[in-house]
Amino acid sequence: MTDLPTSTRALVSTLTAEGTITLAITEQPLRELGPGDVLVKVGAAPINPSDLGMMFAGSRLAEATAGDGSVSTTITAGLDSMAARFDQAMPCGNEGGGTVIATGSDAEATALDGAVVGFISGDSYAEYRVLHHSQCLAMPEGTTPEQACAWFVNPLTALGMTETMRREGHTALVHTVGASNLGQMLNRICLDDGIGLVNLVRRPEQAELLRAQGAEHVVDTSADTFDDDLVAALTATGATIAFDAIGGGEQAGTLLAAMEKVASAGQEFSRYGSGQNTQVYVYGRLDPSPIVMHQRVGFAWSIGGWLLTPFLQSIGDDVQRLRERVAAEITTTFASDYGLRVSLDDAVTVEHAQRYAAIKTGEKAVVLPHG
Repeated sequence: MTDLPTSTRALVSTLTAEGTITLAITEQPLRELGPGDVLVKVGAAPINPSDLGMMFAGSRLAEATAGDGSVSTTITAGLDSMAARFDQAMPCGNEGGGTVIATGSDAEATALDGAVVGFISGDSYAEYRVLHHSQCLAMPEGTTPEQACAWFVNPLTALGMTETMRREGHTALVHTVGASNLGQMLNRICLDDGIGLVNLVRRPEQAELLRAQGAEHVVDTSADTFDDDLVAALTATGATIAFDAIGGGEQAGTLLAAMEKVASAGQEFSRYGSGQNTQVYVYGRLDPSPIVMHQRVGFAWSIGGWLLTPFLQSIGDDVQRLRERVAAEITTTFASDYGLRVSLDDAVTVEHAQRYAAIKTGEKAVVLPHG
């Protein structure tokens, strides 16, 4: 194990008590390999909305400023809730893909020697990372680090949605950002598994994108016929559970009201509603405003939060089944498309940061730490 790196360049985010948040490149030492560890040369790491929450606290960087190898912006909303991270250089990047270039002595670690792996770490925007072998998923031969890098957040979230649907007794589902990378993965899963899916999108071109990929039920929220189209899609699929990445505003209430309208159709009037259990899980907060409910939802509805890691912890050994499916289908069902590729240095420029922070369809970004 000669000539191995002892340090790495990495991105860190620092928030001050005054609300200035700065993303910068730093040089960090690499810890020594333990028996169960592997050293990964990071080839690629995607930028997910959840990563932007750590990088810039969700800011869209309209007034970002450049520093010496850094980019900064100012936030005001929700600053008190982030006091625990004030003046700390926080690592960034939930997941990544790379090649194992050294290992510890444990059999599980040595089995990964030379393998291309996807990994979960919380600090993936770096040239190298020392990880425990359990943080890694070996990929089929021929998989590239870029193909492997987005193996965890979106694939396991999409699979987690269908698993939750089944475990809670529902038979079809609604997803509110259907044209996103996650939405496209979910569409492929549902087509393969015979699950009814209602895809909500915001623009006609997003609807056409999904229809071209085989989606049957696509509802454009910007259409004049949105309410009728949503009811028709819910009637056709029988969907009674929804996963909402928007969070704030009227979206969740609108979905529950439409589900109740479908469930109560043809029934005798009851002031308590249809009795049909309907559920909306909020798994993202693209809109940080309060959730607005409607009166027309009956009394058998629920709104709750859904987060991937607690869900995986709750299903025990079934996690391995999901991981194995992701690895087997990493270049098909769980393939990600990138509209922007940035180096570590690119990531801390105003031009690139404003672009990847905008979260536009077709503009998903990936960090390539070695250029």
